[in-house]
Amino acid sequence: MGLTARIRTRDGWAVSHAVVTVTDMTGTQVLRAEADAEGAVRDATELVPGAYTVIVTAVGYAPAASSAIVTASGRAEIGTVTLARQGGAELPPPGPWTIDPVHSSVAAVAQHLGISSVHGRFTEFGGRIEIAPDDIARSRVEAVIRAASIDTGNGVRDTHLKSGDFLDVERHPEITYRSTGVSAAGSDRWTVHGELSMHGVVRPVDLDLAYLGTGADPWGGTRAAFRATAELHREDFAMNYNQVLQAGIAAIGTTLKVELDIQAVQGDALPAA
Repeated sequence: MGLTARIRTRDGWAVSHAVVTVTDMTGTQVLRAEADAEGAVRDATELVPGAYTVIVTAVGYAPAASSAIVTASGRAEIGTVTLARQGGAELPPPGPWTIDPVHSSVAAVAQHLGISSVHGRFTEFGGRIEIAPDDIARSRVEAVIRAASIDTGNGVRDTHLKSGDFLDVERHPEITYRSTGVSAAGSDRWTVHGELSMHGVVRPVDLDLAYLGTGADPWGGTRAAFRATAELHREDFAMNYNQVLQAGIAAIGTTLKVELDIQAVQGDALPAA
């Protein structure tokens, strides 16, 4: 096999539309290959041993160039090539984006018994992202989560979490988040400032957001991907229940780590199924 490589973003995501071009020392192109859906490049063209230049390009990313030595076997193993988003700090193209819950996840992790973690997720949610055309800092995010859709993989525990000890879903069926501003935290990282309403309490909550890129989907639309994290404290939302075991260990930790993996479709609505 002539050339192997893996193309990734700085967050470790595959860049499936990357193109790898190899030129010899005279600048003549000797190989051109495209990455597959996993960001992998595998081209069987046998190359003459010697020194080459490898250039990796992808729409929306800054080109990356490196040198490569082809061994007597005719192979060049480039390894992992990391591409940075082009143009510094940015977000998707301006306008409305609709969160696709089928290809997104809203999860939370809490400590259990002081030694392990309980993982849960909400299965019903939706939202909208508005990217401001003039000032990115004025972009907005709104999301609604159905509190009763909590799923930790244990029916008894889920029933307890829905009760008045925790989410109290009968009185507070929705968890909402509305942003109040956005500020840059790096070339592809942002801090979303906003207010979270949960269990009848509204508190300011910041999201640490990574923008993972934008691309076409198989249904003719354009999608943007984000990953966000936040840390919440149950007592901030009047959820003070806890069972303390021997040695003062709490059954369920008071700190929640929230993890969001979001895909949003460009436009005011999701495409028809």
